Amino acid sequence: MTILDETYTLSNGVEIPKLGLGTWFIDDDKVAEAVRAAVEIGYRNIDTAQAYGNERGVGEGVRAAGVPREQLFVSTKLAAEVKDYDRAVAAIDASLTKLGIEYIDLMLIHSPQPWADFRGGDYAEGNRAAWRALEEAYRAGTIRAIGVSNFQQQDLDNIMRGADVVPHVNQLLVHAGNTPAELLEHCAGKGILVEAYSPIAHGAILENPEVRAMARQYGVSVPQLCIRYTLQLGTVSLPKTANPEHMRANAEVDFEISGADMDVLRSLSDVDYGEHSAFPVYSGK
Repeated sequence: MTILDETYTLSNGVEIPKLGLGTWFIDDDKVAEAVRAAVEIGYRNIDTAQAYGNERGVGEGVRAAGVPREQLFVSTKLAAEVKDYDRAVAAIDASLTKLGIEYIDLMLIHSPQPWADFRGGDYAEGNRAAWRALEEAYRAGTIRAIGVSNFQQQDLDNIMRGADVVPHVNQLLVHAGNTPAELLEHCAGKGILVEAYSPIAHGAILENPEVRAMARQYGVSVPQLCIRYTLQLGTVSLPKTANPEHMRANAEVDFEISGADMDVLRSLSDVDYGEHSAFPVYSGK
């Protein structure tokens, strides 16, 4: 049994694989092959989003993967700009159509604010309206679990004010160098599973001397150490790659980071995201 066979159980009883394939920045015409390769290797958790512009290709890869649909866990996200009920209903239908699948395993609100105003204005009412659309699709069975992404505590509290369904998932930027301990604890207390995107800090952590030294100590690569770190935090880990060799290596995390070393990795900060630091998710407003 490897990490690819291990799952968490969401608060509604749905199982989600602990390690998934992130597809951000994988072009629509290339992502189907990446998904097929990942499934062949043993991945069963595939993550995409409307904003990635590759749902069509992800769906093609899922349909051509050669395993029964029910063995795959497919996630997507409402575009961050969708902040009203009618547009959310239409967007859910659009994702189902583009993916070409009968149901979505997990759908998230991608951000509490549109990217152009990330961590900016008040979109509380719009988020609640979008959440109502997700709840209806969840009750109808076209989505098996629903959640959010990039939501801080106040954003979660807003969603749960009057909600029928507590978010099953909050997908967050979590990696060594960016460990939002209080938010992780808050989500755990509400029964919300955290998914860690960019567990390798979008590559920015690869040259960190302290992390490189620790990886050598365990006889693993820096990406393997970083993925294992997010798993030991109790999160789903979603490294992004289109390279089958990297997919295989990312799943070779059958080792244990000591408590002392976990504390070291938790305490890291000030990661420079380089060329990606202008992207709202990384830079803030």
